[in-house]
Amino acid sequence: MAIKRKRRFHPELFSASMSDIMFFLFLFFLIISTLANPNVIKLTLPKAESTETTKKDHLTLSVTPEKHYFLNKEEVPFDQLEMELAARVQNSGDKNVVIRIPADLQVQDLVDLMQIGVKLKLNFVIATAKN
Repeated sequence: MAIKRKRRFHPELFSASMSDIMFFLFLFFLIISTLANPNVIKLTLPKAESTETTKKDHLTLSVTPEKHYFLNKEEVPFDQLEMELAARVQNSGDKNVVIRIPADLQVQDLVDLMQIGVKLKLNFVIATAKN
C-alpha cells in the first residue's frame, strides 16, 4: 500500500534584506541631494555676519572674476545684458534679481550692474557667504 505524505509547501518571502536595500537607497538619495548645487558657477562670494535665504527661485546674475556674465547659467555679453534682463524679467514677472559677484572684483563692476537695475526698476539682492 502506498502511503502518501501530506507536504504542503508554504511559499515564503524573505524580506529581511529589503530593509537594508531601502536604507542604502535612502542614504544614496540623501547624499546626492546634498551635493546637487543649483548654481554651477563657482565664485568666492563676499562674507557677511548673517545671511538669509529666499524660498523662491529668482533670476540669478553671476559674474566671474574674468568678467563673464551669466543669467541663470547662460552666458550673456555685457552689451546685451540689459536687453536680456528686461526680457527675462518681463517673462517671469519677478523683479527680484540675485547678484552673485566675486569678493575681489572691483566696485565699479557692481555699480555698472546696479545702474542697469535702476534703469529697469529691478530689485537687486547681493548673494553672500556666511562669515
